[in-house]
Amino acid sequence: MIDRIREEARQRFSDLGFPTTHDEDWRFTSVAPIARTSFVSGAGSQPAAASQAVPPGVEISKLSEAPPELIEAHLARYASYQTNAFVALNTANFQDGLLIRIPKGAVIEEPIELIIQSSANGHPTVSHPRILIVAEPHSHATIVETYTGNGGAYFTNPVTEIVAGDHAVIDHYKLQTETARAYHVSTLQVQVGRDTNFRSHSLSFGGALVRNDVNAVLSEGCECTLNGLYLAAGEQHIDNHTSIDHAKPHAASHELYKGILEGHSSAVFNGKILVRKDAQKTDAKQTNKNLVLSEDAVIDTKPELQILADDVRCTHGATIGQLDPEAIFYLQSRGIGLADARNLLVFAFARDIVDRIKVAPLREQLERILLEKLHGTRN
Repeated sequence: MIDRIREEARQRFSDLGFPTTHDEDWRFTSVAPIARTSFVSGAGSQPAAASQAVPPGVEISKLSEAPPELIEAHLARYASYQTNAFVALNTANFQDGLLIRIPKGAVIEEPIELIIQSSANGHPTVSHPRILIVAEPHSHATIVETYTGNGGAYFTNPVTEIVAGDHAVIDHYKLQTETARAYHVSTLQVQVGRDTNFRSHSLSFGGALVRNDVNAVLSEGCECTLNGLYLAAGEQHIDNHTSIDHAKPHAASHELYKGILEGHSSAVFNGKILVRKDAQKTDAKQTNKNLVLSEDAVIDTKPELQILADDVRCTHGATIGQLDPEAIFYLQSRGIGLADARNLLVFAFARDIVDRIKVAPLREQLERILLEKLHGTRN
């Protein structure tokens, strides 16, 4: 089964090739640095459960050792290697991966933590982590994916597929802190069941060239929340593409992405909401807010709505701004230095996303990362 999928994906990538800036979805992000680099397969960069014990009730196995019926039913059924070149590249080349199964009715109190660490090992390496998460009906769980690395240039190309069954409650977090020379192109594909509550938070801080694709297909009566925070400095480029497909009626989606840009960095936000013809009573809201701290930083933001139903409530908006000089003056008048005043305002801007993170250790880690980066870019 897996070998057949790999071969089909390998042929499809051969047909597609790497996307270029002539492709609409890649207009502002050039992957030429990835395409022209000769990578070798990296070791030790496959997904692994954190060193702590796996929470009781969770079943984790390698894809190669997983029940064939689960692989047949779900693997590569949602993230399309037919249309996405990087998904095809991952599907053709992943060495193995993880299946995480949350049984029907299971309530998992502790977060399920996955750590993917890459290493350049003296020459450019590539890894294709693959994760399949099957949350069965009425299950509750929290999943944290962390991507980090060390060394020089390397390329991480992960694909995560999440199947959230009817009436499930799933909180998902992805923290990306790759090294300064790393390339990171990821796809998260989510299939949300009837009356299910799914929340995902994308947190991007590292990497030289980063692309995050988050796609969700919604069923009747479900609720989906996609939040994101990205901080780019120096020459970093961070691209966030989201797609929410309201395929059934009476579903709600909420989306808030915030970006902070400094130096010569650049970022992209492209958010698509599709409301299909039969998806009446849809309620969808999408917001992208960006704080640009340098005249040389660039943000391209493009919210999109495609509404084929007539009884819906959909809104979207995007803002690009700078720090309020009056707020800076007020803080300085209270004895706070200029650099600290700026840091306080930037942190307050990010706080809206930080406070939505329910996993306390992750929230505290994120606060530390933000403070370190803000102080580092001011010095």
